[in-house]
Amino acid sequence: MNEKRMRVAPLVAQHRFELTDAPVPDPGPGQIQVRVAYVGVCGSDLHNFAEGAVGDSPSVYPMVLGHEPSGVVVKTGAGVSGWAAGDEAALEPAIYCYHCEFCLRGRHNLCSHIRFLSQPTDPGFFRDYVNLPAHNLLPKPAGVSLKELTLFEPLAVALHSLEFARLSMGETVAVFGSGGIGALTIAALKMSGAGRVFVVDPVKHRRDLALQMGADAVIDPLAVSPGAQILKDTGGRGVDVAIDCATKNGSMDEALISAKSGGRVVITGIPSDAEPTLKFHVARRKELAIFNVRRSNHESVLALRILGSEAKRFAPLLTHSLKLEKIQDAFTMLEHYSDGVGKVCVDLT
Repeated sequence: MNEKRMRVAPLVAQHRFELTDAPVPDPGPGQIQVRVAYVGVCGSDLHNFAEGAVGDSPSVYPMVLGHEPSGVVVKTGAGVSGWAAGDEAALEPAIYCYHCEFCLRGRHNLCSHIRFLSQPTDPGFFRDYVNLPAHNLLPKPAGVSLKELTLFEPLAVALHSLEFARLSMGETVAVFGSGGIGALTIAALKMSGAGRVFVVDPVKHRRDLALQMGADAVIDPLAVSPGAQILKDTGGRGVDVAIDCATKNGSMDEALISAKSGGRVVITGIPSDAEPTLKFHVARRKELAIFNVRRSNHESVLALRILGSEAKRFAPLLTHSLKLEKIQDAFTMLEHYSDGVGKVCVDLT
């Protein structure tokens, strides 16, 4: 009998993918084998590709990236019920222990033994087949394509950030960065009743995307100081909430400047610097509440519900889809903001 093989696209060095193959193991008890369909490219994937690290965590090559996947069930392992071959699903990339202090308190994203598929020791989804625990599959909502389904993971992150933002109806917000997470954050804010939303991004087509996603005003940080501009536009008050989805080129400090006294600042992005600095005294004088975000926590079901009911709202974000053989081109496009790119999916179908 011929051994079943699959394509795998590991990142083997900074700026370099290779396409190889590997055997496909059978799913174990409690597992489901999934044929990966599409995988969205995340900013943290891009950090590994372009910078050789994610913050203070160096890349360890070779590594299989990709953690925004959708797929189709191939077969199930012993003890699995409720799923059958051909079922389409969103695939959760995080595997929790469910018995540590943080899991027992419901903060699964802080699990002491978390395995997040796309880390150096746990391959991600840029491969044809993955065996997952059955509870890592969520049914695809009707009317949502497998490509659109890849938005569920980053949308869950955006929704998690709003838990810290504690938005009240009509409050003003500044969003720094209109890449994938930023654009989804804008949409989620407007759906949550935000008032005026300012968006800061140095790339023209991403500012245009921000307007499509619901932003009320966009600012080019290469043309003006965004914090000062937001203070000017709010009569010196500042915004109720500042959310930094970029964390680069001083955006964290500008978020502090743009927030009102007693406001909230949410840092969703991952700074490239291993030891980033902040204008602490700006935050101190305003007594700002500063939060940082670690992925998501129980927001996936809501993200899928939103995608199922509001698919058209998110359509402008998905601008490109490239086959697995073109994964290098997909990442290069994102790194250089070329061809009007918003969100890129890698197509494994």
